[in-house]
Amino acid sequence: MILGLATLLIFPLIGYLLCQISGSVSLLDFLELDKIDPISIGYGLEFGIIYAFIAYLLMNASVFDNVSTRIDTLISSLKLKLWQGLFLSLCAGVGEELLFRAGIQPFLGVITTSILFIALHGYLNPFNWRFSLYGIIALPFILLLSFGYVHFGLYFAIAAHFSYDAVLFTFIIHEND
Repeated sequence: MILGLATLLIFPLIGYLLCQISGSVSLLDFLELDKIDPISIGYGLEFGIIYAFIAYLLMNASVFDNVSTRIDTLISSLKLKLWQGLFLSLCAGVGEELLFRAGIQPFLGVITTSILFIALHGYLNPFNWRFSLYGIIALPFILLLSFGYVHFGLYFAIAAHFSYDAVLFTFIIHEND
């Protein structure tokens, strides 16, 4: 829970500081508070939910049976309650999107930032090709989310990331009850 809170507080600060490198950006401009749009948020929630269902089905394929660091094993080892999974989903959605989409993506672009995002999550492992399949499943989601940020704004990306994580956390927590 502490790492989730750190993600929620520290990642946006780093993203904001990165924006300051390119010029003076107000906190309100960085947070895009004037661009909050319920329709974009709804599209983001819908996109994240649909992609999470697809990812969950793919992650249950037999090719993942012998992967030593399965995502569900990692999450289930945390013994989370549903509200904790939702809280961590919110922390990741807000914190990581403010860092990667609002802070890094303007410098590195959509594709490089998306690959960096997947790599920093540890999903590109040249020594464990099966574990890298998680990255191959998640990369299209992150690419589409990144393009969505460009066209629909920050809150689309936050909503999509939150709902994707929330669905996966919910499935995994429910399986371990």
